[in-house]
Amino acid sequence: LCFAGDARVRGQTGVVSERRGSYPFIDFRLLNNTTLSGEIGTKKKVKRLLSFQRYFHASRLLRGIVPQASLYLLDEDYLGQARHMLSKVGMWDFDIFLFDRLTNGNSLVTLLCHLFNVHGLIHHFQLDMVTLHRFFVMVQEDYHSQNPYHNAVHAADVTQAMHCYLREPKLANFLTPSDIMLGLLAAAAHDVDHPGVNQPFLIKTKHHLASLYQNVSVLENHHWRSTIGMLRESRLLAHLPKEVTQDIEQQLGSLILATDINRQNEFLIRLKSHLDNQDLRLEDAQDRHFMLQIALKCADICNPCRVWDLSKQWSERVCEEFYRQGDLEQKFELEISPLCNQQKDTIPSIQIGFMTYIVEPLFERWAQFTGNTPLSENMLNHLRRNKTKWRSLLHKQHSSSRSNDHSGQVTGSQEQTLNEEETP
Repeated sequence: LCFAGDARVRGQTGVVSERRGSYPFIDFRLLNNTTLSGEIGTKKKVKRLLSFQRYFHASRLLRGIVPQASLYLLDEDYLGQARHMLSKVGMWDFDIFLFDRLTNGNSLVTLLCHLFNVHGLIHHFQLDMVTLHRFFVMVQEDYHSQNPYHNAVHAADVTQAMHCYLREPKLANFLTPSDIMLGLLAAAAHDVDHPGVNQPFLIKTKHHLASLYQNVSVLENHHWRSTIGMLRESRLLAHLPKEVTQDIEQQLGSLILATDINRQNEFLIRLKSHLDNQDLRLEDAQDRHFMLQIALKCADICNPCRVWDLSKQWSERVCEEFYRQGDLEQKFELEISPLCNQQKDTIPSIQIGFMTYIVEPLFERWAQFTGNTPLSENMLNHLRRNKTKWRSLLHKQHSSSRSNDHSGQVTGSQEQTLNEEETP
């Protein structure tokens, strides 16, 4: 296995160093069209330079400072539309794909800058704007843009969803600035440096990350450690007391590790117990942290609860990523993982199963926690409608398949008859 990209080590005291290395026979660069590491490095440097200019220009506009002379009228128009969208960032029908286009592929950085300002986090934690922006750029660039699903746009989508959840009255009334910052940071970085393949793939190919984390929450541990490395490298929180930064790092880990889908039942059982016993005390930091974990888990898998047009795009993207893994496994004669066989695992069947066994149970409990707010009801309504549409598409696929099979049988029968007639 070989990760394309830079090989810098962000590890420092207390953080396990992780260097992207190479393994004998599978090259992750097969997942995209770029084959020359030198070319990757050059493009990344150019992108960083161009991005700085775009971000600087955008930040001035988002602060309401209109330049006297505009060199790029089209960019001005796009940024104006992006600013208008940010005024509605708390709406559930927020189109992250459109926002990403309007920000020239910088949806995560632009969104984070806006949300940190809206929530008063920059002032409260006395954050340096240049350092903060640099950190956000690092996070965004550490996502793999060639991944159909696990990329910076997904991170921005999860962050926007987390923002919506942090505004739910049942939770918002108790949240501290630290809770809000942790929630947004965890959402933004929860899948950072995702390779586009799942944990079982890393384990069966004996990837170094699987060995490093002993086959337990391999990707989630890597996302967490990578985030800590970037935090320390950027020195974003260097002005805070050591015990505060250590606590932030540990809580970030707890939040990101909660997104491991293998721990779904663990969190669901615990949430059900709290709700049934009515013993959640959000004045207690421990209970607030648990609900932040639940909020992040909801945000991470909220795609089926979006409007159909957005939900369908996400479904197609995640399945494309599954299929790419399946193709890679087939190419190297590995057992094809569940949901990764394009010939057997259709998008409707994958989505119906995901909604039924993973999404519905969690969001029904979330609605119970929030008190069936308009947002919770809206999400559940979308979920039910989307599931109905996927069932309809699955039915059409089955009908088409049966029709083709029947047609094939007729043709085969006709060919057999012709052969018998021609036989002396």
